[in-house]
Amino acid sequence: MTSELYRCTATQILTKIKAGEISVKDYATSLLERIAARDEAVQAWAFLDPAYVMEQAKALDAVPLAEREPLHGVAIAVKDVIYTKDMPTQFNSPVYNDHAPKIDAGSIMVLRQAGALILGKTTTTEFAATTVGPKTRNPHDSKRTPGGSSSGSGAAVGDFQAPIGLGTQTGGSTIRPGSYNGIYAFKPTWNTITREGQKIYSLILDTLGFYARSVADLELLADTFAILDDVPAPKDFTVKGAKFAFLKTMVWPSVGSGTNATLDKAVSLLRAHGAEVEEITFPEQLNNLPAWHATVLASEGRTAFLPEYTVAKDKISEQLVGHVENSDKITRKAQLEAFDNIAAARPVVDGILSRYAAVLTPSVPDEAPLGIERTGSAAFCLIWTALHTPVVNVPGFKGEHGMPIGVSLVAPRYHDRHLLAVSKKVGDVFEVEGGWKSAV
Repeated sequence: MTSELYRCTATQILTKIKAGEISVKDYATSLLERIAARDEAVQAWAFLDPAYVMEQAKALDAVPLAEREPLHGVAIAVKDVIYTKDMPTQFNSPVYNDHAPKIDAGSIMVLRQAGALILGKTTTTEFAATTVGPKTRNPHDSKRTPGGSSSGSGAAVGDFQAPIGLGTQTGGSTIRPGSYNGIYAFKPTWNTITREGQKIYSLILDTLGFYARSVADLELLADTFAILDDVPAPKDFTVKGAKFAFLKTMVWPSVGSGTNATLDKAVSLLRAHGAEVEEITFPEQLNNLPAWHATVLASEGRTAFLPEYTVAKDKISEQLVGHVENSDKITRKAQLEAFDNIAAARPVVDGILSRYAAVLTPSVPDEAPLGIERTGSAAFCLIWTALHTPVVNVPGFKGEHGMPIGVSLVAPRYHDRHLLAVSKKVGDVFEVEGGWKSAV
């Protein structure tokens, strides 16, 4: 039934469109009906024009079959820090109310050329840089945050309002909403996807990432953006006989009971399916990774938000003003030490990760916290952002309040396709046996 098309993954909808079973117009209609029914409860959108969505759908339906591209008709929710030539880009900041530059970001150029339907712009914290939540609510409990800063994209995909969402991550802004909303989230290796045409917080940290409800969809996007490993990903990977590691990291004291139980269950499930799981630790010299990340973030933010500070200091958040005015608190010496120490840590961590099919580690401290005023802690994510490694949040578990909790799988830099292949098989186990199912 066309009314249920919104529940399809991108891969599933592509199959239906290619087979001529449905039109893009049918699919867009189903999505828009879903959004209309759920928007008051979730509020994932910063901008959505149903008439323009249908205009795009009709244009896509008019493309001859032989000329259709790999993502023909797949709907994409775009975080509102990424330029779109035909929609406003407002960064959730009063400085840019009704701001509508007539240009596409590099990522949007690639997606349009691949035949995607750009559905609308999703909510974000201000400039994807603050911890104050936007209006968006968790689709599984409207009293809880969907996470941030990619709040709207995570919630839209988690609520079946879009099959694919674009997020960005400077600390934990892609992986954390993935966990909170019970969906797959993929933060690829740093700079494997162009960041041209999106608001930059930190050149050294910012990474464009994706949300989806299947790993097959993440692989589809990896194909679209030409993300390739030196060695092709295994086509016959199986959990049985594979070697994994469980890594608590130096921020384990921040863990809550839900994530603690989730990791215990994840390890038990892998072992029950014939995998070897070894608990490992980081070398002590990496214990300052969170502090180094914080120094990089603050010093890069000083540069990133000076323009807005200069022209509209009274309109931007105190957190951003603090970044610009922190030069007396963070010296250039401290900045260089943080840059250099993180750079030295990356090959060390790559060496550790390369011994395993993937390393399991927490995505979040626990379930999505109550309240939408704050977006939750990025403590477990920011380490991997600093290290530039690929990360996949795999859903399937739940906390004591029945809310989803994900597990992060991590691999060395530029082993993205390997990590996706492993995550697909691990996801098959966790989704079936982890104990959480979406009720929306």
